[in-house]
Amino acid sequence: MSPGPDAPLANRLATWLERLGLADQLAVAGLPTYEREGDGVTWRDPTSGDPLSDDRLAELDRLLRAVGDDPSHAVPVGLVRLRRESRARAALLDGGWLDYAAVGRMRGVSENAARFALHKAAERRAVLLVQNDGATLVPSFQLDPDGLVRDELLTVLEPLLAAGVDPWRAWIWLTSPAALLGGAVPSEAARDPEELPLVQRAAVALAERSRPGQS
Repeated sequence: MSPGPDAPLANRLATWLERLGLADQLAVAGLPTYEREGDGVTWRDPTSGDPLSDDRLAELDRLLRAVGDDPSHAVPVGLVRLRRESRARAALLDGGWLDYAAVGRMRGVSENAARFALHKAAERRAVLLVQNDGATLVPSFQLDPDGLVRDELLTVLEPLLAAGVDPWRAWIWLTSPAALLGGAVPSEAARDPEELPLVQRAAVALAERSRPGQS
């Protein structure tokens, strides 16, 4: 395939994303992806699979470099966020959750009883449940040794769930250092009665930012 008139930009954009380690986030973000063939790079539309036109490629370049005063040093923040979240998800999936049966064993009840109780609690916005590949995960950070939701987390979970915050995003936020808490992890800081009001306010702030129409 002979390179088109946009070959320098196509290659430069692909190389830039590879250097940042973000190339594999393009498809996740619903953006055009590319393939290398010899010394050439072909960018393709995510819907049709057709090669991008010169104008579309230039538009994509402007979009990805839109953050920062100097486009040559800008970073595609959206892709960085997706990469960070994908890594966080992988870490959380590695032992950070329980299934219904495990919760049932902690509570001393059957799997079906645990499932019923958890879903009733979710309706009351009193437990965080996360869907993954057709399975329901119960993040373990929120449970006490008896398999019940920690009392101090109930007022933290409620505003997040009421605002419709994406469950994965809520899970990541609750178990990661938070800027609004000076780098403390919300689910751990909430154990301190003096810190709990700060965690509650931070949860409300995140909920407000997550509502439709908010940035």
